[in-house]
Amino acid sequence: MRKNDSAKRLILLALSLTGLCILTYFYGHDWFRYYYQHIANKTHNRFNINGHRLIVGLYFVLLFFFSQTYGALRIGYLKPLDLFLSQLFALLCVNVISYAQLSLMYGWFMLGGQHMIAMTVWQLLFSAVWIWICNLIYRRIFPPRRLLLVHGERPVEDIINKLGSRKDKYQVAGCMHIREGYAAIEREVAGYDAIVLWDIHTMDRNVLLKYCYSRSIRVYMMPKIPDVIVKGSTQLHLFDTPILLTREYALGVEQRLVKRMIDIACALFLLVVASPFMLAAAIAVKCYDGGPVLYKQVRCTRDAKEFKILKFRSMRVDAEKDGVARLAAKNDSRITPIGKFIRAVRIDELPQLFNILKGEMSFIGPRPERPQIIAQYMEEMPEFAFRMKVKAGLAGYAQVYGKYNTTPYDKLKLDLFYIENYSVWLDIKLMLLTLKILFTPDSTEGVDAAQVTAMKQELHEKEK
Repeated sequence: MRKNDSAKRLILLALSLTGLCILTYFYGHDWFRYYYQHIANKTHNRFNINGHRLIVGLYFVLLFFFSQTYGALRIGYLKPLDLFLSQLFALLCVNVISYAQLSLMYGWFMLGGQHMIAMTVWQLLFSAVWIWICNLIYRRIFPPRRLLLVHGERPVEDIINKLGSRKDKYQVAGCMHIREGYAAIEREVAGYDAIVLWDIHTMDRNVLLKYCYSRSIRVYMMPKIPDVIVKGSTQLHLFDTPILLTREYALGVEQRLVKRMIDIACALFLLVVASPFMLAAAIAVKCYDGGPVLYKQVRCTRDAKEFKILKFRSMRVDAEKDGVARLAAKNDSRITPIGKFIRAVRIDELPQLFNILKGEMSFIGPRPERPQIIAQYMEEMPEFAFRMKVKAGLAGYAQVYGKYNTTPYDKLKLDLFYIENYSVWLDIKLMLLTLKILFTPDSTEGVDAAQVTAMKQELHEKEK
């Protein structure tokens, strides 16, 4: 399988580009048949062949950009439904931009919006069929990799279940404890397609990693927090010895300035766009039980500074009458029917746009936690404080690439990936991807009863 990887990936690249070309053909067809005629008749401007190529080529470039951003080209990496959702958002973004472009060329709102809508529907139908075909081809040329899982003392059920959720890509065919020794593991790994290094000591991990690297054996490794920090370091070439620099500050002053400008612009724009939905949510919450519309709660932002976060109330008024801070659980009985809906579509988070305008939060950043929960997490993970090196955010890396019920340790690593690899482009990309997770149901699930958190550990000890 390793020998043919390059040829197989070229096939996937060809499939992706073919799909983009066919989607672009739909636009080109409507451009020549309808839009160009209307624009030419009104403006009396005629395009030569290069002008037509530019219009259609621009559509292809935009489609490639948004497809790449949303992951619509990642055949086999994402599940078919995720691929379709990615393509859906890419097409919506590109077609809205293209309609605006056509309107500017026309001189007013372009007539025939129904043609654009019809084209989008046909593009989505084609995308569904094409993704299904590509997924079949992927499964034929890329059978699941047989994995050897090497683990330590930590239970392996969690990682086995996660790998098992992608049976199209992975098959955990063997497990070995690190106590069995390097020699036994090195002999065993030759019969597998890859090795998974799961929660073993850094010294053991490094030995096995070097062994696999020297023999071109694929390795899946769960990073520890120092790995995440090192990954975001800066390479220095001052001497003939490689040096990695980890800075004492998370974001530079120019980065904070640009980030603040983006925050203000996005918050003002969203307040205008979302105001009808916010008004409807406020009326629904008030009419359901007559309680307060907004829910104010103390959270922590950069440097553990406390502020009051604003949300539409989604739970009963007496949800925490005992004064104990607790995370929302899966199927939590405290959540009202109205609250369940506004949480599912994230409308409950919209009042935080005012927190952003006040400078208490950023648009993108680690989600703010309550002081009590932070204290409980830090008893188990002192490194949890690292995520407060930057301002808290309305959405973040952990929300895009994780779930509501992702374990705190994994959320911490995801947030550190964002902090250590920050760029303006990363913020823009996360803003675009945040739209996608609104339609991903499992991203809003509560904490499962079996999930281990700092709070669960404390309650478990009390029960004992």
